[in-house]
Amino acid sequence: MNKKPANKKYLRHTLLFVLVAVVFLGGKPVWTMAEDRYAELQNFSRILALIQQYYVDEVDTKKLVTGAIKGMLRELDPHTSYMPPDAYKDFESETAGEFGGIGIEISIQNNVLTIISPIEDTPAWNAGIKPGDKIVAINGQSTKGYSLVEASSALKGKNGEKITLSIVRDNLDKPMDIVITRGRVKIRSVKSTDLGHGYLYVKITSFIENTSSDLQKTLTDYKKKNKNIQGILLDLRRNPGGLLDQAVKVSDLFLNEGVIVSTIGRDPKNKEVVSASKNAPFADVPIVILMNGYSASASEIVAGALQDNKRAVVVGERSFGKGSVQSAIRLSDGSGLKLTVARYYTPSGVSIQSEGITPDIEIQDVDAELFAKSIRTGSVSRERDISGHLKGEKEKQDEQSGGSSGSSAVAWWQEIGGKKESDLTEKEKLFKSDYQAFQAFSYLQAWKTIKDLKTN
Repeated sequence: MNKKPANKKYLRHTLLFVLVAVVFLGGKPVWTMAEDRYAELQNFSRILALIQQYYVDEVDTKKLVTGAIKGMLRELDPHTSYMPPDAYKDFESETAGEFGGIGIEISIQNNVLTIISPIEDTPAWNAGIKPGDKIVAINGQSTKGYSLVEASSALKGKNGEKITLSIVRDNLDKPMDIVITRGRVKIRSVKSTDLGHGYLYVKITSFIENTSSDLQKTLTDYKKKNKNIQGILLDLRRNPGGLLDQAVKVSDLFLNEGVIVSTIGRDPKNKEVVSASKNAPFADVPIVILMNGYSASASEIVAGALQDNKRAVVVGERSFGKGSVQSAIRLSDGSGLKLTVARYYTPSGVSIQSEGITPDIEIQDVDAELFAKSIRTGSVSRERDISGHLKGEKEKQDEQSGGSSGSSAVAWWQEIGGKKESDLTEKEKLFKSDYQAFQAFSYLQAWKTIKDLKTN
């Protein structure tokens, strides 16, 4: 097909319009923006040259440039950081689930190096480090002004070496020193306890490369052994997060439909939505998720996805609120840049950042031993608390299903409270020392009633 020649006058006007559109962006000419940027870079080059030429001592230029990069990134958020080659190598090994160190997740809060959570069964956990502890010094060196990468580097070392952390804790009048022996940290991210009658307690300590596959294997093996699963108590307390893809895959085990998470970067138009794959092997299993103030990042994504899709009841305390996405970029010299590129949003469109996940049912953390003691010494408050009372229909049903709701919980606590530690089952050991988990299990057993209330 032949086309008519274009009108020259029309072309001239079109080109002029395009030129004006290109050089004026946001009301400011592009060349002016470029000139401003180059002027700032010229200042940097000029200052570097002056230091090299006139500073009183010989300087290491590479060290100065690295310091400038770190200073630039400090103007952003605490999770954006530069990683020298050694630190980047350590970072890659951590996501694989095995690394050297003491086993803690850290953050910068109010310019103070703060522990989000010690990882279970690691040197830090065994030494008594607690979530919320503030590290004011490492081996006598103040941590003031440390970036996360600098702190991580200071915490790592050879296996068997001792490290001293000066800790500030809310209930202490002054800092205390905790000595920890560094070791090879191998994370076991999925742990489970059989609660009997088809109920399973599963704790995810962090989200690493094999978390979703380990969880699926744990649930599949339990299902084969028990024919079906009546309910899962999914414990995400003190879980500092980890890999986004693992949070998605874990959620996908329980969702046949719906959005899991969405991310939005600088341009709101570039919204990425991740939905369920419609192939969930455990789509009908009742779930109660247990969270607290140290559940962060990937654990918040899982809780938000299952909560918003009405697949789980979330109990415990409001979560940490780390809802930003970091992308790790390997640089040519083996170093790396961890850059915040987006924010996470729950399926209902709520930003996790700084807000966290609000539980459907709040359960405060209390000392289980004190609670048990108060029960043992407390006065009778209802008919069913009297020894030898005539059992009601609901109480009989609870006993048959292994339940412990209402005042039957009192009797159950009285029973385990009088046992020796060596005589306790794994379930009893868990609940004797963990009031939140005990209460969460009661809600799991009442799943159908709670779900009906939420739906209505």
